Amino acid sequence: MKPNIGTGNALLRITIGLTMVGVATARMGRKSGENHLMMMLIGSMKVAEGITKYCPMTDLYKRGQEFNHMDLASMTKEGSPINPS
Repeated sequence: MKPNIGTGNALLRITIGLTMVGVATARMGRKSGENHLMMMLIGSMKVAEGITKYCPMTDLYKRGQEFNHMDLASMTKEGSPINPS
């Protein structure tokens, strides 16, 4: 995994993630009947993305853009990684 987000974006993700985890924890303490686990999981995922500077959705988007710009005609030639049969 090589980093695919910048330092500013990483700091923003950490800040928003910690805020989400804190709000979810506070709401869980007040209202025991409601489940705020999903908000806590999303917040912790954002914190992890900020720490590692790697976002899987950004990587998926960039790979999709690269695939759209590939020359598909050259992939049908002999020795291509795609099997046309």
